[in-house]
Amino acid sequence: MTEDKIKLTKENFRSGKDILTRATVGDVRIYVARTTRLVRRLSVNHHTSHLATAALGRAVTGALLLAATMKNNEGVGIKIAGDGPIGQVIAEAQGGTARGYVGNPDVFLPPKNGHFDVGGAVGTGTISVTRYTEGMKPFTGTASLVDGEIADDLTNYLWTSEQTPSSVALGVLVTPEGDVQAAGGWFIQCLPDCGEEVLDKLDRNVRQTPYVSSLIDMGFEPGRIIRMLGKGLPVDILDSYPLQFACNCSREKIEGVLRTLPEKELEAMAEDEVTEATCPYCNARYTFSREEIRSLVDKAEK
Repeated sequence: MTEDKIKLTKENFRSGKDILTRATVGDVRIYVARTTRLVRRLSVNHHTSHLATAALGRAVTGALLLAATMKNNEGVGIKIAGDGPIGQVIAEAQGGTARGYVGNPDVFLPPKNGHFDVGGAVGTGTISVTRYTEGMKPFTGTASLVDGEIADDLTNYLWTSEQTPSSVALGVLVTPEGDVQAAGGWFIQCLPDCGEEVLDKLDRNVRQTPYVSSLIDMGFEPGRIIRMLGKGLPVDILDSYPLQFACNCSREKIEGVLRTLPEKELEAMAEDEVTEATCPYCNARYTFSREEIRSLVDKAEK
């Protein structure tokens, strides 16, 4: 095969749409997501550095994997609050849509052991997961960060806060030019009464499986990755659905946030002819005139 045909084949693999596949493998559930296009969209929206792209891509992919366990299209939010230079890492997912941002999109650290030093960028702190269930108050659980690399932090959170034995793998490949080459992850969730023999076999398979981002870069579909992880066990593919970026911000919601500000802050804004507010998730800009801000001040006074 010529070099040009090799490049063309790889481009075809990378042009595959983002997708999440769910399966039952023995006494566990396995979820695998390909999020290359979605993470690329986030990196363009937020003009993230290579390191910030890796951190944000992992967090958003993790949120999508957890959201896949919810019913009725309910949502999941992840907040990683460390003392590192990247600041907070925020990701939200509902069904097959997701959004997110980082506190410092320009963060840079030298590589660690040949990989992005996401743990160094995040630092020490906590990871919080909020589950939004229909007809109930949101539930938030929190755990200490293990290493800041996000995958191990989610695995630890699921065990310590939700008593769910799990394994999470997340990965993002970024080219020297900053383009997202491949992104994705898997989530292995043990079902009740899962036997030790199944766990041992899965553990052995996981150890023998290459990085998830490398598999996606090579063109492996999520279903094929599930079969690799479940080698030697009965695999039942349940379903697959597309993934995409989406933000539900609106002018009305931004105005609602402004209404929660202290009166003094609103009065300071009213001194300007125009106030511009930006959605942190998608960078959409909303403008409010002096009269509109003044109206919010009057309502606050009342």
